[in-house]
Parts: sequence; C-alpha cells; structure tokens
Amino acid sequence: MNFARNVITPIEERELEWWETTIFYQIYTRSFADSDGDGIGDLNGITSKLDHVKEIGAGAICLSPIFQSPMYDFGYDISDFYAIHDEYGTMDDFYSLLAKATELDIKIILSLVPNHISNESMWFQEALNGSEKYYDYFIWETGVIDSDGKMHPPNNWRSHFRGSAWEYKEEIGKYYLHQFFVAQPDLNYYNIEVIEEMKNIIKFWLDKGVAGFKINAANCLFEVNKELYDGKFPDEPLSGNRDPDSYDYLEHVFTKDQNETYYVIYEWRELFDEFSAEDGLKRIMMTEANAAIQDVAKYFGENERDGAQIPLNFDLISDVDASSSAGDMKRAIDKFLTYKPVNKAANWVVGNHDNSRMATRYGSSLVDGINMIVLLLPGVAVTYMGEEIGMLDGYISWKDTVDSFGCNTNDPINYIKNSRDPERTPFHWNAKRNAGFSTADKTWVPVAQGYETLNVQVQNASERSHLKVYQDLADLRQNNIFRYGRYDSVAMNKDVFVFRRWHQGQIYLVLVNMGKNEHLIDLRYFENVYADVSIVIRSVNSPKYIGDTFVASALPVVGFESLVLKHVK
Repeated sequence: MNFARNVITPIEERELEWWETTIFYQIYTRSFADSDGDGIGDLNGITSKLDHVKEIGAGAICLSPIFQSPMYDFGYDISDFYAIHDEYGTMDDFYSLLAKATELDIKIILSLVPNHISNESMWFQEALNGSEKYYDYFIWETGVIDSDGKMHPPNNWRSHFRGSAWEYKEEIGKYYLHQFFVAQPDLNYYNIEVIEEMKNIIKFWLDKGVAGFKINAANCLFEVNKELYDGKFPDEPLSGNRDPDSYDYLEHVFTKDQNETYYVIYEWRELFDEFSAEDGLKRIMMTEANAAIQDVAKYFGENERDGAQIPLNFDLISDVDASSSAGDMKRAIDKFLTYKPVNKAANWVVGNHDNSRMATRYGSSLVDGINMIVLLLPGVAVTYMGEEIGMLDGYISWKDTVDSFGCNTNDPINYIKNSRDPERTPFHWNAKRNAGFSTADKTWVPVAQGYETLNVQVQNASERSHLKVYQDLADLRQNNIFRYGRYDSVAMNKDVFVFRRWHQGQIYLVLVNMGKNEHLIDLRYFENVYADVSIVIRSVNSPKYIGDTFVASALPVVGFESLVLKHVK
C-alpha cells in the first residue's frame, strides 16, 4: 500500500486572477462546428456554439491556429500571421466571435506557432528571391559532398515528420532547416529581427482583445549555437531506435530545450504584462513543450523574471492510461506538483488534438473519474473538446487519412499508429447527419461511429450522463475549498486513488477506482477524516445516489466507480 503523501501549502487567500479559476476549453477549429456547409469547421461555427462552452462552465477557449495557411499541416504551417485562413472565415467573423465571447464573459486564447512558417509565406519567398534580410530569417547550411561527388544534408538531424530535417533549395544552393514538415522552414531566433517580428504579431492580436496565446512547440525555437562547434551544426547522438527515418532515431540535445528559448519566453511575457497594465485584462501565456519536467518548469520563469503562467503539463497524457495503477496516477500528479515553483499554479491536461482521446486511452468507464481529477485538483483545468461527453477516437481509413504524420509513413497498414486524424474527428452535437457538425455531403475527415448515442443533445436530455457530471464538477470547482484548499493524496491500493481538498474546516475527498475490482475503503487514513462521508457527485456507472452517507471507515466501491465525497462530522 502506497502511503506517501504530497502536501501543498495553500496559496494566500486573495482575489484570484480570472485564469486561475476558469476552465480552458481547447477547440480544434476545423472540427468544432461548420457554419457554411463546406465540411470544415469555422469561426462562425464556433460563435454559434459558444453557449455550450458557457453551459459546461468553461470561461476561456483556446483555438488551434486560425491564421492564413496552405494547410499542409492544417494551420501549423502559417503563411500570414495577420490574416484569418479563408476556410475559417474573415476578420469580421473573428470580431463577431470576439463580441459574442465578450458578451458571455469567455476569453479567447489563440495558438501561435513561432518556431516555423510556411514555405509559401512572403518571408520565405523573399529569401528565395535574394532578399538578404529575409535570408537571415531562416537557417541555411551548405551540404556535405561525399567521395563520389554526391551532396548530402549538412548533418544527421531528423524531422518530426520523418526523414532529414534539411531540404535543399536550388535558388540558394543550400539546405534549410525544417524540424517539422518540409513545408515548414524553421525561423532563425539568433536573428533579433525574427524576435521583433513575433513581438509585432503578438501586439497585433493582443490589441484586438485576445486574452493570450498558446505558444506551440516552444522548446524547438533555438538550435545549439553552431559557433560553439567551429561554425558547423554537430550531429546528434543516436538513441538506440533502429528506424533511421524516425525522429526518435536521435537524442535531440542540439535542436530543442536550449537555454536561449526560456529568455525569449520571458521577454514575450513582459510584452503580455505591458498590455495587461494598460487595460486591466490579465493576458496569459501557455507554452507547449514535450520535454522533461525539469525543463517544462523553466517556462514559469527565473528569479525575478516571469515566464508563462501555464506551461502545459502533459503528464496525464504521457505517464498514465487504462493500464495504469492508482500508484501510477499519484506519481504522475505528484511529479508536476513537486517540480513546479511553489508559488505558481499547477495545470492539468488529459487530451489534445495530437494525442488519442482521453476516453479511448483511459476507457469510457473512467471518463467521469478523470474529469474529477482534472477539475478538482489544485490549479488550472484544461479540457479538450469532447472530453465533457466522453468522445472516443474515430476510425479513419488509409484512404481518408489526411494528417501528414500518417500520410508520411507511406504505410497503409501501420499508418494509424502515427496519424492524428482519429482524435480530430468532428464534434458530436446531436444524432442528425454528420453529428450536427455540418450539412456537407462529406466532412473534412469522417465523423466517428457511435455519434447517434454519444452526443451533447442526448446527454443533455439524460438524467445521468458524462456531461451532467462535468457540469456538476465545474460548479463545485467554484467552491473556495477547490480554489484555496490544501491537497494531499494516496493510492489506497493498486486500483483506488483518493485525494483530499480541505479549507477552513471543510473536507472533500475525490475517489477514483481505476480497476474493475470492488473494494472496501477506509478513508480514515486522511487526517481529520473520522466520521461519515456523503456523496456529492458520482460517476454515471456508480450504483450510489447523491446524498447517500457512508461511514468513512468502510466505504464500498465498485469497479471503475468514481466519487466526490464531503466529510460529514
């Protein structure tokens, strides 16, 4: 039995900032709602569905990139940071979205992709046309000539999308670096003009009233300074992976997590704070970095310099799933709480558009329990669209696959291991055609099977549903116990994870049985828990009723049951 505990000192009881108490709702723009019948989600579609965001208790939406793009990587290859992608609408449509969101007191967070830009952008095209200024916006290297006179890339660096991270351009006579798709040339952050360009982009959108940005692939901004290696970028060491085309073939010690990255983030935070000081709306920065926890924690800041308020924590995606034990869950949660600065807010993420959906990874039986964890742990809650109803991954055939990760495998059998299409399928609004997402004959990727019964309309009408549980959790989250209360946790056994939140004499306990076995749980392990516990919220598979009371020393729990309990003296 695991009795190790992690106790967090309570934050000073103060008026919290908006971002510290709200739920951030991540929207994959292309898949949320289609307003014009072309099979592609758009801004007006999002505007039309903002009432749903409000009804589930979320106070901010974080949109996947909406900027002009050739869409080779569905918006992550930006050609114009100052324009709305035409499939998503117009600037007027964005203003309408902003106005409706303001009316509902919902903040808008945009996704910024500063590491690279589209090869169809003006910057890259000008570089190819001989512009010295724009040439220096990118990273160019001379190829290596072998003994047979054949030219090869300058080193062994690999792309996230497989193969070399270098692409040769006849116009320049050199290779350019692309850590991601070949159509996404990396920007040169050793060039101060690139940093200033990004500052101008940030100012442009903050000035329009957005509440902040999510900085994508933040840890890839800088490569190692090649001047430290006689002016040549060094090879990265082998990882032991046997697939030479795979990104995982190498240990990426020179192409990510460079110290210079954090100082650019701190510099951008200063810009965010300048806008906050001018109009009183606190602007927030999220950073996305698939990195070791020690490196993720650096995004919070250093000494007196602040960084991102929300360096996104992916431990509940990477470290735990349906096969995990209660001890695994405790360890994953404790890890972030241990490494984050004590005076900074934690954050909890269980899904996004790049990973298999939460309900698929954990199993539908644990949807309510995982949402209890995300919404009631101390800190910021982040929900990927569909987690409130337990949406599952869709099946996308090889013929229908459009994601470049999947397509680049050139493997009609094993592509599904790499494709991100399954977690990007259209949102399930109702049982009508295309799940109410679109009136089109064909949607950009097929709607997942089972939407006829797994959708918002059905769950709204049901007496018990994942959606109803989620709404109850969102309401309970506003209680001061969950805003200011202390926290500790325990893995009662292999299956049952429990955490306690307490404040000013009140105690709540959140119990998640991650296994199929029944248990009789003694909650008196927790200090000051000695009398009875009452059911406040229960998972849809729980046989108990709201208000049922049990002695704390002998709480019966069925398989995969999840409960929020209040201690009754």
